Amino acid sequence: MVIRRVLAHRIDFGALRRGLGLPEGFPDAAQREADQAAAAPPATGVDRTDVPFVTIDPAASRDLDQAMHLARRPGGGYRVRYAIADVAAHVRPGGALEEETWRRGQTVYLPDGNVPLHPHTLSEGATSLLPDVDRAAVVWTIDLDADGATTGVALERARVRSRAKLDYEGVQAAADAGRLPEPVALLPEIGALLTARGLRRGAVNLPLPEQDVEPDGDGWRLVLRGPVPMEDHNAQISLLTGMAAADIMLAGRIGLLRTMPPPKPEAVARLRAAAVPLGVPWPDGIGVGEVLVGLDASQPRAAAFVDQAAELMRGAGYTAFDGELPEQPEHGGVAAAYAHVTAPLRRLADRYATEVCLALHEERPVPDWARAALPKLPEVMAATDRTAGAATRGAIELAEAVLLKHRVGEVFEAAVLDVDAPPNGQSKPGRPPGGTVALDAPPVRARCTGELPLGERIRVRLVTADPVARKVVFERA
Repeated sequence: MVIRRVLAHRIDFGALRRGLGLPEGFPDAAQREADQAAAAPPATGVDRTDVPFVTIDPAASRDLDQAMHLARRPGGGYRVRYAIADVAAHVRPGGALEEETWRRGQTVYLPDGNVPLHPHTLSEGATSLLPDVDRAAVVWTIDLDADGATTGVALERARVRSRAKLDYEGVQAAADAGRLPEPVALLPEIGALLTARGLRRGAVNLPLPEQDVEPDGDGWRLVLRGPVPMEDHNAQISLLTGMAAADIMLAGRIGLLRTMPPPKPEAVARLRAAAVPLGVPWPDGIGVGEVLVGLDASQPRAAAFVDQAAELMRGAGYTAFDGELPEQPEHGGVAAAYAHVTAPLRRLADRYATEVCLALHEERPVPDWARAALPKLPEVMAATDRTAGAATRGAIELAEAVLLKHRVGEVFEAAVLDVDAPPNGQSKPGRPPGGTVALDAPPVRARCTGELPLGERIRVRLVTADPVARKVVFERA
């Protein structure tokens, strides 16, 4: 759902691309390998083209990693089939293409086009789970009981055929009208069960609206979107699969986990204290995730609380292990052990973690090329996570500065999301007190100087809007 948007403006993202050192194309040898793999698709795996899989992605996406089919099991419970693009079947270990994907680490998304992990002949062609064509996939089959608990997991290489490319807004509209297509008709039911199970074990999901820059004619516009329920339900299927993968690797004592420390008790205590002045109810015995799930983040006080809760979600990374189990295997946001295996077109780590899971499930040795990659992946993924994050933030900051550059001196309505809180209660030398505000319109989030009341609406004056520095600053009016 689009909450707010602004008129189109011309924006050049070239300087941002150059500043981040993003590659413009693939080396000739890597491109040739990709083209050859696309021209000769692998003939591995069992035939699962009879299963009517469908994909659910943003409407403009063509790099489709996942397709799903949901069904009831005879006697009760559910069967989740999740087909993941089999990228490893197309990328030769030790080849030029594998080397280039290690340099990139992951797909970086910018408004004027992505910088893909794999050449488009693969990522948007021969490996993408596009509709009405046969594709190589790794199919996860996860059986659930009537309460959503996992009772069985299997995975296999297979040939699949998606029946339709669905998008979030269309699926949400179909769900609201009671007309979801059969392969995903159970998604709201299963998604709600999995969400409830996550909340009971302590999972935390931040219901933050997402800023985005989207094309509009020959320009760009800044939008703010809140997640639709079907996006959350869809995410639960990926989380379910990632937890199943983590369990397989922990049982086999080799693998790559996505980890994050659980929230520290003192941080939770600070958040609970902040809930009182913000008017956020927090009954005894209720976890952070259960408090967050009931909030409307479009309201200033709720938005400020969610922003404060984001401080709990720090320290995410990848943990590789081989033989000795990791001391801290869990992901604090998931409240369980979890692994990335569902987006191999877009993330390097998923290709290798999936190969480990396949080998362990089939009770055969993990391939040497996959085992050797595990200890090197955390550092590579951390570096590329930083690059991808900088690209996303930079694009938003540039759009905000371009949007506002002719409005310096104007006064806007805003909500205070965060305030500076140095340990000694004093601002850093040379840095005036302030915090972060979110404008009602246009949908801009930026620094504001002055004494700010957390969670309240105030009036702010724009003092800086510099597209070159990608910097926007307000002061309290």
